[in-house]
Amino acid sequence: PGTGASLRLCSTRVAQEGINKPVIDRIIRVDHAGEYGANRIYAGQMAVLGRSSVGPVIQQMWNQEKDHLKKFNELMVAYRVRPTVLLPFWNVAGFVLGAGSALLGKKGAMACTVAVEESISEHYNNQIRTLIEEDPEKYKELLQVIKQFRDDEQEHHDIGLEHDAEATPAYSVLKTAIQLGCKAAIFLSERI
Repeated sequence: PGTGASLRLCSTRVAQEGINKPVIDRIIRVDHAGEYGANRIYAGQMAVLGRSSVGPVIQQMWNQEKDHLKKFNELMVAYRVRPTVLLPFWNVAGFVLGAGSALLGKKGAMACTVAVEESISEHYNNQIRTLIEEDPEKYKELLQVIKQFRDDEQEHHDIGLEHDAEATPAYSVLKTAIQLGCKAAIFLSERI
């Protein structure tokens, strides 16, 4: 101001030309909801096990989930995607799932981690296939983000297995129940 130079504001928006808006909206909305829910799960686990021997492991995974959520918050603005209306529900449900599984002990928390992260890795793989079928060049940045986050989720899954998740009493029943919940959450968050 005063020098005759004009001030140009930079936009954080992505060029919307040629993108399949319904597909991108669905992907970003559900991924944001999933990362939000994952944050709440780890918050619940930390509330119960934060001072235990597994606390630092849970905190490390939670820190990555916080980064994932931050990125999807940015992508929601960039692509002009509205969040799911179910976020208040995922807030409570995620925390209850995290704290509830942690009340079963370290193995229970890790069983929850394995179940959720396996579901999310599979979900991310499906999204990667969809974006590659659409146009891998057009969605290059989004593909890189999803691939990196999928790899992080797979790492969390493997950490859960290394920390005796499968030794949880009724492991397969618990895992199946959590994964059914994940599938329902994914279905609803994509659409609502």
